[in-house]
Amino acid sequence: MKDVGKMSPVQRLALITIGIAQLFIAVDYSSVYVAMPSMGADLGMSEVSLQWIITAYGLPFAGFMLLGGRLVDRYGAVRTFVFGNVAFGAASVMAALATDGGLLLGSRVVQGLAAAVLSPAILALLSVNFPDGPNRSRAYSIWGAVGASGLAFGVLLGGGLTEISWRWIFIINIPLVLVCIAGVLKISDAEKHGDENSRVPILSTTLGTASVLLLVLALTFVGEGTSDAAPIAVTGAAAIIVTIAFLVNERRSRTPLVDRALRKISTLRRGALGAALYMSSVGTEFFIITLYLQDQRDYSPVAAGIAFLPLAAFVTLGNIFAGRLLKRLTVARTLGLGFAISAAGLLLLAFSLSIESYWIALLPGFVISGLGHGMVYTSMFVLGNTDVKPELSGSAGSLITASQYSSAAFGTAVLTIIIVAVQGSAGFAWGFGFNALVAVAGIALAATTRLRGAEVSEAEAKDSEAVPSMS
Repeated sequence: MKDVGKMSPVQRLALITIGIAQLFIAVDYSSVYVAMPSMGADLGMSEVSLQWIITAYGLPFAGFMLLGGRLVDRYGAVRTFVFGNVAFGAASVMAALATDGGLLLGSRVVQGLAAAVLSPAILALLSVNFPDGPNRSRAYSIWGAVGASGLAFGVLLGGGLTEISWRWIFIINIPLVLVCIAGVLKISDAEKHGDENSRVPILSTTLGTASVLLLVLALTFVGEGTSDAAPIAVTGAAAIIVTIAFLVNERRSRTPLVDRALRKISTLRRGALGAALYMSSVGTEFFIITLYLQDQRDYSPVAAGIAFLPLAAFVTLGNIFAGRLLKRLTVARTLGLGFAISAAGLLLLAFSLSIESYWIALLPGFVISGLGHGMVYTSMFVLGNTDVKPELSGSAGSLITASQYSSAAFGTAVLTIIIVAVQGSAGFAWGFGFNALVAVAGIALAATTRLRGAEVSEAEAKDSEAVPSMS
């Protein structure tokens, strides 16, 4: 490019296309939180089953993301992006037309699978269309801002559309998908790697996803409070067997899901663990808050969406603050500080629910936990990629995200058990207490993390400001 300070028409088209795709993935995830109670009431879903509206999306997204990265390498980013958009659009139509909970959950599964394919394709297209220079930094910053703002916009949009009908939060995806497909056909594709006849880790992906699915299903049976222990015992035993099978296959397979080179990187292992603790603390906060606001305080969907805005806004500010803090502190200290702030906000919420005023009881906790949320999200990705070679960065990022969403399923199931077992506001207070306890574990993780390089470079810190936070 002759003028590195100015984007070409193709680059502008690429950024618009990628940005729209990133936006509807973020919005679709966060808007569902506010719409859950309305979906449950309309489709006759119990309070215990509502968690599956989130889990049915998050588990396939987590489990198949590494496979999605392999598909991008094998078939190219454009083809994979088109396929992901078509699947996401079809699933959105299915969800909008769902007449019972089973059809809705099935649609969410397909959406999660489509998102697992889309996310690696988005990153690949971003990389190839903005290879270097100031335009690359600008593109990543815009992409990050879209992802982070999509979180806030999603809860507000979800609340507004749910006032008309929750089905509109899925219908609105259709024109966006069509725009993305039309735009991607005119931009540069990522280079393919490997033979199209090479093997992809389908067995490892299926076993890994099934192990988490069975564990969450067992926890769901616990949450239902059934007197019959057989379903719990059977699904629990199946979860153990499938997990063992996954670990054995990963050890012996020629095409493991997690690259063997990645397993040896200590900072990546700790980054993935940090992602798991993040998602079971402040990451699942949205789930418990939406139920509390609408079930206990009788907020309408749009009022709940507005109430969420300070939390979502401070998540974005936390991302920015962490990026600047990383220039002065080690990533371990920044991560620990983020978890500490998160724990403080969650505990404040746990002890304030008896106060009727939103401004006194909820807003301070939202602000503090939201700030910590954004700080942890940025720090865990920087930590996870500290010692990762450039050629493995895509797989490393996918592994961290997979840990994040797998933990979301587990954390949501535990919160559901607590809320159902302890009725009323007390159940939600204990739920926030569980989230805070997990955040304390995150502080311990950060405190025991030792890095070979004490400081994160200024370049890494700048890149970290562009990372979007999507719980």
